[in-house]
Amino acid sequence: MTWEIAVILALVAFALVQFMRERWPTDLTGLTVFAALLVLSQLPFETAFPETRDLLAVFANPAPLTVAAMFILSNALERTGALTRVLGRLENIGNLGPRGLLLAMMLGTALVSAFINNTPVVVVGLPIAIHLANRAGVSASIFLIPLSYASIFGGTCTLVGTSTNILASGLLADTNHAPFGMFETAAVGLPLLLIGTAYVVLMAPRLLPERKTLAQDLTEGGFSEYVVEASVQDGSMAVGKSLAEANLGPRAGLRVLEVLRRGEPYFEPLDTLRLRGGDRIVVAGPPEAVAAVIAMPGVQLDAEKDLAESGEGVVTHEGRLAEAIVGPLSEVIGRSVRELNFRQRFGVVVLAIHRRGTNLSRGFENIPLQPGDTLLLLGPGGAIKALRANADLLLLDRPRVPTTGQRARTPVVLATLAAVIVAATFDLVPIAVAALVGCVFLMVTGALKPRQAYRSVDWGLLFLIYSTLALGLAMQQTGAAEYIAGNFALWATEVAPADWKPFILLAVVFILTMAVTELLSNNATVVLMMPIALGAAAELGLDPRPFAIATTIAASACFSTPIGYQTNTYVYSAGGYRFTDFTRFGLPLNLLYFVGAMIIIPLVWPFHK
Repeated sequence: MTWEIAVILALVAFALVQFMRERWPTDLTGLTVFAALLVLSQLPFETAFPETRDLLAVFANPAPLTVAAMFILSNALERTGALTRVLGRLENIGNLGPRGLLLAMMLGTALVSAFINNTPVVVVGLPIAIHLANRAGVSASIFLIPLSYASIFGGTCTLVGTSTNILASGLLADTNHAPFGMFETAAVGLPLLLIGTAYVVLMAPRLLPERKTLAQDLTEGGFSEYVVEASVQDGSMAVGKSLAEANLGPRAGLRVLEVLRRGEPYFEPLDTLRLRGGDRIVVAGPPEAVAAVIAMPGVQLDAEKDLAESGEGVVTHEGRLAEAIVGPLSEVIGRSVRELNFRQRFGVVVLAIHRRGTNLSRGFENIPLQPGDTLLLLGPGGAIKALRANADLLLLDRPRVPTTGQRARTPVVLATLAAVIVAATFDLVPIAVAALVGCVFLMVTGALKPRQAYRSVDWGLLFLIYSTLALGLAMQQTGAAEYIAGNFALWATEVAPADWKPFILLAVVFILTMAVTELLSNNATVVLMMPIALGAAAELGLDPRPFAIATTIAASACFSTPIGYQTNTYVYSAGGYRFTDFTRFGLPLNLLYFVGAMIIIPLVWPFHK
């Protein structure tokens, strides 16, 4: 091992640790590694590190540009409401029982996910899945993990089904091999879809728990509380005191939702507030804490309703409860509830946040919001209704409602997407060209505004892809990829009979990729594993295509954790799941996927040409 290989492997280890610890955003970790590679390329002595111009050449790679274009096309389809109407047809099917409705939902989701980016399909499908679960008489948790898995199943069946397939095809083309055809991966993806769907439909009602949603968990699980609005009277003992000094804070068992001064919300930090006569305070807490507020001299109760008795659990005199999820490209991401002036911006109050299996009902006001966070909202009916057209917060009771003008553009968007797929299927033009031309056509015709198109791209993911491509290039040029691949091939040579060496190597590649993708982004996984898989095949003189297919399929096979695939993260919060729910239900599916892939891949793509 050379020192250059050691440095690259250290950078890979650093990236893996940062990805798993999640203290930094994944794109920041990638850019940090990219910056380190740029510095190493400037060393003044002879080195095997790629030069700066080689590293920057990754920005000319067409695969990330294709991914960006497919984000735009998917967003255009979502904005028109076409995606909602297609999935919404599931709500009109008859009452087929829990398993029948589950099967219909999974097949419909998989079909759409084969041609549209998985994340918007799941986001749009969340309220539909919840509706179907209610009709079936079961908890939404029985339907939401299957919704995410169905999108993964469908995404593996076509080139454009997921960004992982597009990226893997580009990496294959970079090594002078033919890229994937539009439906090439369907030869293994479709049988795995049927196997996976059969498992989920049969076992979901048995293995998935009956979890409560955020609103149910907080109101039925002993969190039931009063929300009241009180006014500080002139001459009150509370005047001039902070909220804590006036016993209106956490020490008294209360949450201050809002302070109004002269009829306007007080937006400065509440811990610096000194109460004045006429201030109106909205507080929430258990009955005994609210009773103490009512009994305070000089504090007059404006309105009070006990929603626990009404079955709602939490209400105010003015509004109603709603659950919403933070969208994947929402402008609220990275900003706290307090920083956003949430009441002023959306007209609702945030009562609690559910994030990755945890209910944050205290002290969440200063926590930056993340994609997939589920918010319990309280506000007037008009404000809740206005949120239905908002792309930042997606209500879980039913899908976002597009405007009439957006619906009118549906034929143009559908025709454009169909043209892109046909052009790529018959090799009329490269997929990158077809997708980019399709995006430009939508903007020129007014079907999508340029600003909307730019906002629909997940730029963080794009920079993560570019960064990992640079790391992959460095692994190849320093010999790190060859070093790892050589050890894989050597191990297969030593432990397996001659006839079984290719199969053993294929199994190792699949299992390792599947394990890594449970912890990392699927795109980062495929970029890191593809050079190793292709190099190991070359060491044994085998056709690289079955190993490229195995890496691609395994990189999307994230079933055992909620953190490796974005759609899993979304249903994680919305369904009230725990981490172990994914592990218990997903591990058998990982095993089925592995066995099915090991049988199908060598039959369709032989090891020897």
